[in-house]
Amino acid sequence: MCGIAGVCRLDGEALAADAAAQVTAMTDCLAHRGPDGSGVWQSGPVCLGHRRLSIIDLSGGAQPMHSACGELSVTFNGEIYNFIELKEDLAALGARFTTNSDTEVILQGYRVWGTDCLERFDGMFAFALWDEKRRRLFCARDRFGKKPFFYTTQNGIFCFASEVTALSRLADLTFTVDYGAVMRYLAYEYVPTPQTIYREATSLPPAHLLLLENGSMRVDRYWDMPAPDENDTRGEQELCEELRRLLSAAVRRRMISDVPLGVFLSGGIDSTIVAGLMAAHSPTPVKTFSIGFAEASYDESRYARAAAAAYGTEHHERVLEASECADLLPDIVRRMDVPMADASVAPTWLLSELTREKVTVALGGDGADELWAGYEHYIAFKAAEWHNALPAFVRHGIIAPIARMLPISAGYVNPRLAVAAFLNGANTQPALRVQSLLTAFTPEMQREVLAPDCVVQDLLRPTALFAPTSGHYEHWRPEDAATPLARAFHVYARQFLLDDILVKVDRCSMLHSLEVRAPFLDKDAAQFAARLPVRCRLRGFKRKYLLKKAFAGLLPPDILRRNKRGFQIPVAAWLRGRMRPLMEDMLDERGLRAQGIFNPRAVHALVDEHVSGRADLRKPLWTLLVLQLWLRTHR
Repeated sequence: MCGIAGVCRLDGEALAADAAAQVTAMTDCLAHRGPDGSGVWQSGPVCLGHRRLSIIDLSGGAQPMHSACGELSVTFNGEIYNFIELKEDLAALGARFTTNSDTEVILQGYRVWGTDCLERFDGMFAFALWDEKRRRLFCARDRFGKKPFFYTTQNGIFCFASEVTALSRLADLTFTVDYGAVMRYLAYEYVPTPQTIYREATSLPPAHLLLLENGSMRVDRYWDMPAPDENDTRGEQELCEELRRLLSAAVRRRMISDVPLGVFLSGGIDSTIVAGLMAAHSPTPVKTFSIGFAEASYDESRYARAAAAAYGTEHHERVLEASECADLLPDIVRRMDVPMADASVAPTWLLSELTREKVTVALGGDGADELWAGYEHYIAFKAAEWHNALPAFVRHGIIAPIARMLPISAGYVNPRLAVAAFLNGANTQPALRVQSLLTAFTPEMQREVLAPDCVVQDLLRPTALFAPTSGHYEHWRPEDAATPLARAFHVYARQFLLDDILVKVDRCSMLHSLEVRAPFLDKDAAQFAARLPVRCRLRGFKRKYLLKKAFAGLLPPDILRRNKRGFQIPVAAWLRGRMRPLMEDMLDERGLRAQGIFNPRAVHALVDEHVSGRADLRKPLWTLLVLQLWLRTHR
């Protein structure tokens, strides 16, 4: 796990003499990603930089790494989990290795298979490889986008880095806030790939490669998540056996490390499966880590303790007062390189801090909710069809008025807010339903809060605002899925997982120099899940149906039966109490007017509605607060 950066001239001419110093400035900005070593290499039109967090081959994996022939050089962030098997395959084809590092497998894999090497890599990665003979820069990002890769092309130079703010360390580059990106941030609570908050910067989509050759740039997809096969006739026992085999192998591969490792253990289904499989593979007690909350509505630490006891782990736990998260949040937001309004960033940050005290690598359960129907919204898809089949007078004359009379709560579940979100999603066309269920700002709300000059009129429709931002990113057509529910799995994995969950975990962990691995996103295990009929993942209202059935013998009974709980914090109460002064300062009318992006009176009205208790506007206000904190730090 590392940080990478570099530059390459499009015309093939040699870089200026100060290129290495500028790339060093970028890698210095990424020091938290790689505190164990650094390197910069410059040759002709290219300069590659690297910051290293040593995980495998501690003495022999320094980067940028070069092939024995001297024609290939690479800077690489991540892990290739099947590097041992690939090394054997390549050796049989004549490759000779001088290190025990997975980085060298990328060099040799490209030398033998060319860009098709990506089809063979199972891992989380982002890399840039210079081919001196072809005068080609070959860049790529892993299938689910676990590792970031940002780039910009300005003044005839292609520049890339692991974090978008590192690009700003280069002299003579311009970065301006994109109002269209701001609108999408308000809708999604993040800026969806490949767009970034800056007009001039792009995020390479997951499962894509980028080739820079002969002065031109090409971006191509090399993999996509398969559609569900509703005609699969295999029996449940066969499927369960295959799933146990695949996930067991995925966990075992992710336990390869030359430094101590452990597991994030929330006490939910997914992390408990990972912890149980790790315990089965480990000759010594597995180290587990969890965060609990003093507020009972948000706490699930007892389940983590139950799982730790069941597997005999060495368990480490920290119980938090809400005030600890509230006090840390402004600094956490400022240190993130991209704005994202997922409030669970605070406990994720603290969990990473706790874990890094004992280990350098942690496994987690990321990806299971998206692939295995863990979220309540999967059930909402089914309920939406029933709701929409009701007569109009029932929907509008009975259900809607009752929904407006439901109680408001600042706790984990707010009944009125939850039902309002469901009805908004139910009234949206199926192809856009996932994002409409998740959104903080509808197009109508954006029309109110944005300053007129900052409104991109073409986006003020759900079909445009929630539409994919690039054909490269989302080419999977709605008609490829047999049902809207099948489509939802793809949208969750290619949007929400990519730009929310994985960004949150990557940034929080790497700011503590901690590597986090996700067995559920193993290539084979993920493809197996994606191809399953929807009924195997959501049976009636039973979420994660086959996953729970396959691991019923491994999971403690209380955990097997429990409902999913998100890693959330009491945002609604904070914005009326402890964080109210910060919110009022960041959303001050004078400051907003000077900034010119938002309508100060409309924002003030939202604040007043929430603080008074007349409405629960935690999502839109939190989204605005995070953006203001971020903009004031990074502009």
